[in-house]
Amino acid sequence: MRFETQLDTLVFAILIAGLMPMICAVIAKWGAQGYDNHNPRVWLEHQEGFRARANAAQQNCLEAFPFFAVGVMLASLGGADGDLLEMVGWFFVVMRAAYISCYVTDKATLRSVVWALGYAAVIYLYVLALY
Repeated sequence: MRFETQLDTLVFAILIAGLMPMICAVIAKWGAQGYDNHNPRVWLEHQEGFRARANAAQQNCLEAFPFFAVGVMLASLGGADGDLLEMVGWFFVVMRAAYISCYVTDKATLRSVVWALGYAAVIYLYVLALY
């Protein structure tokens, strides 16, 4: 029963990580004057400040997601301890949420630290899959 619960929470963690790019897109576009839904990527290229940073965070979330999701699956298939796997998975999600917050609010140094911690968590998932 515990394994099913852990699997459910890990699926939920993957879902949240997968939705993070959409959250960034909403931050970048919400309430903007002159938003062009016919050509949103060109419009976003011309944004500055928090909108440009939210768009960059969106791109980074899209880049990080497959690495994380596959890491969770491989560690799970590799028989990693469920409690540890669950903890690492949620740690990544929390780091990504902090990363987005740091990016949008222009806290560049803290953003880099949080990014590195999240990336290390994903690397650890692959270590768990191997051992």
